[in-house]
Amino acid sequence: MQFYIMTLFPEMVMGGLKTSIIGRAIKNELLSIEAINIRDYAFNKHNSVDDYPYGGGAGMLMQAEPVYQCYKALEDRIGKRPRVVYLSPQGQTFNQKMAEEFAEEEELVFLCGHYEGIDERVLEEIVTDYVSIGDYVLTGGELPAMIMVDAISRLVPGVLHNDVSAEFESFQDNLLEYPQYSRPETWHDKKVPEVLMSGHHANIEKWRREQSVIRTAKNRPDLLEKAELTDKERILAAQIQKEMTKSE
Repeated sequence: MQFYIMTLFPEMVMGGLKTSIIGRAIKNELLSIEAINIRDYAFNKHNSVDDYPYGGGAGMLMQAEPVYQCYKALEDRIGKRPRVVYLSPQGQTFNQKMAEEFAEEEELVFLCGHYEGIDERVLEEIVTDYVSIGDYVLTGGELPAMIMVDAISRLVPGVLHNDVSAEFESFQDNLLEYPQYSRPETWHDKKVPEVLMSGHHANIEKWRREQSVIRTAKNRPDLLEKAELTDKERILAAQIQKEMTKSE
């Protein structure tokens, strides 16, 4: 899978993405990540890409032409119109289902705004998806782009050593992941649950599923509306929520 990140700060993006699992995947040619400097497409001797917004207001706005020329050069290289994600608090909130959808793409382009944003006209021309990582404002789109690349990359076959692990994590079934334990067996007088050391895989899976339901009911009850639960699991979740209401 190939990621292209259109940004004013390519060093920031690549510095964060060339490490750990993502860095290894790049080295193994499972992923390709390229940060493209929008300033390289500025049309003035100072390489400035911003100007004052019409109608007044605080701050500066990224101009349409450098962004457009940057995009067109990339489109020509790819040989087709790519999917372009603009990182914006006005977009749909990024989630695991969206990550799975984006992971199906061969190429994915991220457009990182800065200052007070980007001239609306070029957004209308090139953007296919508006995506937010949460209801807050950042100084630019670089950090959201890095977050999305990380979440999407780990769904690409081969990126994780154990591909099965991506199938049983938080949000995959609209449930949070169950608690996990490693050695030693006892730490600070706390023991690993007996069922996990039993070797009985069916019982382990049953316990893990139950713990996922309990954890979701406690921490993210909003997810339960979309989760596929058995009648027994719905009763368990309702009991947990009722107990929490009493303790408040």
